[in-house]
Amino acid sequence: MLIYSMSVSVDGFVTDREGDFGWTAPSEELFGFHIEQVRGLGAYLCGRRLYESMLPWETDPSMRDGERRAEFADIWAALPKIVFSRTLDSVEGNARLARTSVTEEVGAALDATDKDVSIGGAALAASAIELGLVDELRMFRYPIAVGGGTPYLPPVTEAIQLELVETRTFGARVIFERYRHVRDRPN
Repeated sequence: MLIYSMSVSVDGFVTDREGDFGWTAPSEELFGFHIEQVRGLGAYLCGRRLYESMLPWETDPSMRDGERRAEFADIWAALPKIVFSRTLDSVEGNARLARTSVTEEVGAALDATDKDVSIGGAALAASAIELGLVDELRMFRYPIAVGGGTPYLPPVTEAIQLELVETRTFGARVIFERYRHVRDRPN
């Protein structure tokens, strides 16, 4: 299954107008949940900006200060990543640059594992959503309205039928929403 999972503001943005997402820092409880979510993945497809923001988990020893952070760093470093970029010539860590289309890379990633695959970075995920490739949307909704920035979802020309399959509240701060794409239900 292909999963798109990101933190999002109440008004639907993954970054604010300046590109900042500092408001998405997870609590200890939520960080533990993220560890379990990433542990269940077989690969991760990401855009350049997300790749660059997550690269320190593989390359910066200071990211390992503490047992939970070291656990996440180990899991993240072991996870194969496919990076979509028009500007990078090379990538570091357990990553490679995408060589084919989004459709082909998603198919190859899913074929290479018996686990779920995640896609991240709003622009890359938007391409996969537009192509009908995303099976689940997972939102970590933060209680903040940022008024603009990078939207979680692209504009769609046809309704995408979704089924809410899970919600969970982390303290009073974040609500996790998990939606499955319903492919056989008429509009």
